[in-house]
Amino acid sequence: MSEATLSVSCPDRKGLVAALSKLLYDHGANILQSQQHVDRAESMFFERIQFDLAELDISRDQLEDLLRIECGRYEMRWRITYSDQPRRVAIFVSKIEHCFWDLLIRHRLGELPCEIALVISNHPKLEPVAKQFGVPYHVFTINAENKRAQEDAEAALLEQNGIDLIVLARYMQILSDTFIQRFPERIINIHHSFLPAFVGARPYHQAYQRGVKNIGATAHYATSQLDEGPILAQDVVACSHRDTVDDLVRKGRDVERVVLARGVRAHLEDRVLVHGRRTVVL
Repeated sequence: MSEATLSVSCPDRKGLVAALSKLLYDHGANILQSQQHVDRAESMFFERIQFDLAELDISRDQLEDLLRIECGRYEMRWRITYSDQPRRVAIFVSKIEHCFWDLLIRHRLGELPCEIALVISNHPKLEPVAKQFGVPYHVFTINAENKRAQEDAEAALLEQNGIDLIVLARYMQILSDTFIQRFPERIINIHHSFLPAFVGARPYHQAYQRGVKNIGATAHYATSQLDEGPILAQDVVACSHRDTVDDLVRKGRDVERVVLARGVRAHLEDRVLVHGRRTVVL
């Protein structure tokens, strides 16, 4: 069954749910799921509608034209995706492999509704892993002198391959503002701390020095502000004064894998709506 998902956000007012539901009903769409949220503090409305296209009496282009008009009336930010057009994903890695393995295995098991089209890395170390899963692996060595040129080459490769989402699976390079701005809200990073605590490098060492009782991980969209993008998913695991830095790293790996997969899946299922520095995950 072919399905579509419509996600919208706009200033709250009466009639929003009715307007979208009526438009879809009038053209044969059968609504399967609908979730709404109203941020009363900011008077913002968010909705995700999943619907069946089997009896749609107009083309998808015509439906999008009607949505453009109706959403424009209510100043809605909107997007629509289709289940028979899976998103194409690129994974960025360096030398740390646990999140990379996890994404590939989850994809093979059918947990991530997407196509993993390619892998980009600044090291050749993990190419054998990609080969085991039949995913093309491209190496772009990065240094201070060639960073801009290499990022331009990476961006060109991504655009040539129609990449919809970039996942930074412990990619140990800071992306430039120029690169990030080419893919707004389409780059997901995993940071190995419970943000906003311990931003930047060596967060487990920072956590050890502070004697924390929980360590965590955060999946967030990459923005020009390091480790401050809108958060998609987070989790923590307990630790104590007995744990060394190595213990924190070991415990943290499990959380990183789960949180990154959770954030990526939420994005692929169109359950994430960004509002300023925050997200609503429906």
